[in-house]
Amino acid sequence: MRTRGKIGLVVAGYVGAVLVACAAVAIYIAFTNSPARDASSGMYAFGDSLVFLAVFGLASVPATSAAFFFLRPHSWFWRILSVLALAVAATGLVAAILYAAGRNRPAGPGLAWADYSILRLIIAPLLAGAAFLAGILAPDRRFRIAMFIACVIEVAAFVSFVLLLISLY
Repeated sequence: MRTRGKIGLVVAGYVGAVLVACAAVAIYIAFTNSPARDASSGMYAFGDSLVFLAVFGLASVPATSAAFFFLRPHSWFWRILSVLALAVAATGLVAAILYAAGRNRPAGPGLAWADYSILRLIIAPLLAGAAFLAGILAPDRRFRIAMFIACVIEVAAFVSFVLLLISLY
């Protein structure tokens, strides 16, 4: 298959994933359409975005797998991806630490990053899945190890977030 065909296949896969995610959000909105949706529109909008993110993450696995498969012969890509995955995973650890440090603080402007760390921690499962998939399809042992380490860090960050969240209730 030529390069143009490979790119077209991957792009078509992501377009399909976006369409599936949009359809899932439309169905979710139809099932949750009530006066409460209007009264709490911001909360429902956030929920809609989480549904979109989750469904898109799952629906984009075939396209991402194809992209990783097509890029297997290019070691420069895997070297850059491994470094970026580990760097992004490190931000997950930082976000988990900030969330833990800021959850018992009094109201006020201090540790404002702790409030935003939740947004980083919410996407940790998606990033863990991508790192795991890349680890499976990586062409070399060192790239697989780096990707699996990034996956474990993302999972640890998310699990610590969930445990801290559960301990609040």
